[in-house]
Amino acid sequence: MELSKLLSVGAVRVVGQLTSKKRLFQELGEMASQAYRLNAAVATDGLQERESLGPTGVGHGIALPHARLEELPGIVGVFLRLEKPLDYDSVDRQPVDLVFGLFAPKDSGVDHLKALALVSRTMRDPAICAKLRANTDPAKLHAILTEARSTQAA
Repeated sequence: MELSKLLSVGAVRVVGQLTSKKRLFQELGEMASQAYRLNAAVATDGLQERESLGPTGVGHGIALPHARLEELPGIVGVFLRLEKPLDYDSVDRQPVDLVFGLFAPKDSGVDHLKALALVSRTMRDPAICAKLRANTDPAKLHAILTEARSTQAA
């Protein structure tokens, strides 16, 4: 599994500021709708439902919200870089500025976990995060994310 297969170029965005976690999930849902033709409201609700089980802020300014949705053909991702970090109730209580949202079919089983692990490994790399924080061009952000894992896997 490679990030280049999960994340389309059109699913990467830079946003100046969002006022709440709810608004962040709405933004991720809208991105998924535009990039993958998912129902934005269903995607947003799925993220909020999963978040109610426990925060997906993993620390160091990174959040990995994810949801399992009905009638989704495969696992897809969206990436959002916030210019102004958002309070997210992360495990380290630090605000987040790098958000990788993941959407998987309800019955994806272990593939969903593998995708989440791949995203987590990528986002735990301090060099990758530094590059993401230093760039504002969505195409460049996409390249950083998709090239990172493929070069490390080789």
